[in-house]
Amino acid sequence: MAETITGLILAGGAGRRMGGEDKGWVEWHGVPLVRHVFDRLAPQVDRILISANRNLERYAALAPVAPDIRADLPGPLAGIEAGLAAAPVGRVLVVPCDTPGLPCELLAQLMAAAGAGRAPVYVVTPVREEPLFALLHTDLLPQLSATLDRNERRVLAWIRAIGAKPAAFDDATAFANLNTPQSLTSQAGAATPESGTQNYHL
Repeated sequence: MAETITGLILAGGAGRRMGGEDKGWVEWHGVPLVRHVFDRLAPQVDRILISANRNLERYAALAPVAPDIRADLPGPLAGIEAGLAAAPVGRVLVVPCDTPGLPCELLAQLMAAAGAGRAPVYVVTPVREEPLFALLHTDLLPQLSATLDRNERRVLAWIRAIGAKPAAFDDATAFANLNTPQSLTSQAGAATPESGTQNYHL
């Protein structure tokens, strides 16, 4: 029986860099960022969950919502914890809600990098490490919860602590975050992800 792959879109942040707006519903090329990400992610996975803490009904129109389990600990790790808890047993492909150019072959390439077994994998580009693009397994939930219980919130530190393998992607622009008004403006002339294809490879 094939293992279930769940896509987890992280949309639970406070949006401080976006002036407090819910980033998922900020529009780019006339379409909400979360919709761009959803459309790129959906063909790659069996189901999608959205980590969100506001506009829950609006997000639920796209996919089931997993609010943070611990309201006193905001941040991406708390969103990942909620997603791992809500997902069926299997692997979870984690992505942020503000990255409309994420590769259509993201899952396939992370699976190839993981090899046999359940090894966690995350994206590395020539520019930086991208721990919020990661392929995890739900059996990591107890370890993640213990990390948060210790008030440790750094995503990259946790990714390294669990021994995640880096998967090298050449195109750093595919993982660009549109998380400020300036980034939206600077990318205003860029082609939408759907308007063309790019080659992404390990």
